[in-house]
Amino acid sequence: MKTSKVGALLLFAIGCAFAAIAAAQDQDASGKAVFDKWCAPCHGDGPGMPGTGALQALYKGAKPALLEERTDLVPALTKTFVRTGVSIMPFFRKTEITDADLDALAAYLAP
Repeated sequence: MKTSKVGALLLFAIGCAFAAIAAAQDQDASGKAVFDKWCAPCHGDGPGMPGTGALQALYKGAKPALLEERTDLVPALTKTFVRTGVSIMPFFRKTEITDADLDALAAYLAP
């Protein structure tokens, strides 16, 4: 009887771990989709990207200009920039980027 309870608990724990991994992968994919839609047009790779160009001028190589390469974008910072804007970057309303989408984006860009 004890063995079956331990086995059941072990299976439950494994199931929970797989569910957590799947949820994290879903959030990462969701965050990437938000980035591609709202951020990449200015902060993507390649010529003519005003956000990337502005960050290149600002950081002068001290930090990556591409947001997806940064290792210092903690979620609170990303959320602040998205909701309040910075320099010529506009702010985004909750009707444009929902709180759930912003959470996914912030998690995607987090180190």
